Amino acid sequence: MGDRWYQEAVVYCLDIDTYADSDGDGVGDIRGLLGRLDYLARLGVTCLWLHPIHPSPNKDDGYDATDFYNVNPRLGTLGDFAELLHQARNRGIRVIIDLVVNHTSDEHPWFQSARSSPDSPYRDWYVWADEEPPNRHQGMVFPGEQNETWSYDRTAKAWYYHRFYKFQPDLNMANPKVREEVKKIMSFWLQLGVSGFRMDAVPFIIELTEAGNPDSPKDMDFLTELRQHVQWRRGDAILLAEANVEPDQLPVYFGDSGGSANRLHMLFDFMLNGRLMLALARQDPESVIEALRDTPKLPQGGQWATFLRNHDEIDLSRLTAEQRNQVYEQFGPDEDMRLYGRGIRRRLASMLGNDRRRIELAYALQFSLRGTPVLRYGEEIGMGEDLSLPGREAIRTPMQWSYKENAGFSTAEPEKLVRPVIDKGEFSYEKVNVTAQRRDPRSLLAWFERMIRTLREAPEIGSGTTTHIDVPMPPGVLAHRADGPTGTMVFLHNLGTEDAEVDLSTLQPEADLPIDVLADRGYGDVGKLERLKVSGYGYRWIRLCRGQPV
Repeated sequence: MGDRWYQEAVVYCLDIDTYADSDGDGVGDIRGLLGRLDYLARLGVTCLWLHPIHPSPNKDDGYDATDFYNVNPRLGTLGDFAELLHQARNRGIRVIIDLVVNHTSDEHPWFQSARSSPDSPYRDWYVWADEEPPNRHQGMVFPGEQNETWSYDRTAKAWYYHRFYKFQPDLNMANPKVREEVKKIMSFWLQLGVSGFRMDAVPFIIELTEAGNPDSPKDMDFLTELRQHVQWRRGDAILLAEANVEPDQLPVYFGDSGGSANRLHMLFDFMLNGRLMLALARQDPESVIEALRDTPKLPQGGQWATFLRNHDEIDLSRLTAEQRNQVYEQFGPDEDMRLYGRGIRRRLASMLGNDRRRIELAYALQFSLRGTPVLRYGEEIGMGEDLSLPGREAIRTPMQWSYKENAGFSTAEPEKLVRPVIDKGEFSYEKVNVTAQRRDPRSLLAWFERMIRTLREAPEIGSGTTTHIDVPMPPGVLAHRADGPTGTMVFLHNLGTEDAEVDLSTLQPEADLPIDVLADRGYGDVGKLERLKVSGYGYRWIRLCRGQPV
């Protein structure tokens, strides 16, 4: 793996409390995760992204922290976490954690002090207004679950700002003391051994909120401060951020106007995610081609993180209303499958009708596009969702390990589980689990292992350049290439149902014994690239040529 390890990584995201329970209390824990590191190493994971691990009342799945310097006792201890970092590194796996510093829990000692008196040293750590702000009912992140962004606190006798739920008061990033505290929090976890942070809600972190101003200024230089601080503390640590903003704003999150890569290392590619969903729904790659064509140029070292499913809803807000409805029609036809008027709260396998061909196609496409792939736990075995659970919890059910009671996740009584396991229908743990797929060399899990191994042998996908191959194509077929010092890969993905034949003979002068390295079936020799067949919902990854070792 190159010096910029994140460009060639495979990121796997999970909630510790729903992954593996070691002590039978019904809640997953760090020691349970320790026991599954070999599974992750075999899968090919090189980076673990852990969702919030801090002490919390858990009103928002841990995103409401009461102590940024500790581990939630139900997950384990700081000692357990240090051991996790050590054992993961022994297996070539780095660990990054959620940095949720846009807000705290309203039970955090800082907020309790702040609301107690205007003279509290923590009063100015939060955003207050003496009069009711006129924009109180604007800017909600969770419409339908959230009615306001300013709430009145009777103890403080003032209004406080909360971009998210009312129990999550926003920190005041205009206060230098708050900024220094954020840096101390990062330093603490870097010293312990994490390899970086997934920064939650970055556009709100840098917002200098002004009561009554729906367009409050943003301080991009704070990202530069954080990047510099992190690099001095640990040179290879990264900042992976969530910033679902307009395309023309994205470059400034990576670096300043001078072209320096002095801010974030990575951003989740929400624009590509929405276009991928649209392409799969239409069975037409045109929206992906547009996304590749319209991708902003990143500074050296800047990187996209690609995903199909993550811990939140599939956010379709960047699509037009017509496009969004097309995706809804195919993948979220029922109202209870949707969320916030913009998204879908389902896992990919169920969205694609549990069609193995389409699942493989979708992930083969994601993992072959520019950037670093992020995989949600359970996707590698084709887990489904539980729509009886509220909101985003539908896709946060326990990992399905085996045929045992509670899917092998826990030995607790079912009613004590942090969330119920899926035990009915085609996605029940008796039909979808790791043990069953481990025994089947043709399983989805076995396919993921093979696909990820292939990806690891083609670093140009992550660290090179990706371009659309602009030649006449049959309907539904996407052809693109990845080029880097290690060579060139060519990819064919057929999003349609009809078999197709593609002529890429214009690439023959570049070829050096081209060969399929991953395909949905055996296609025979590649030949001179002039008659490349690809099945309906099929795919071919072709090694065109190999570069000199670097």
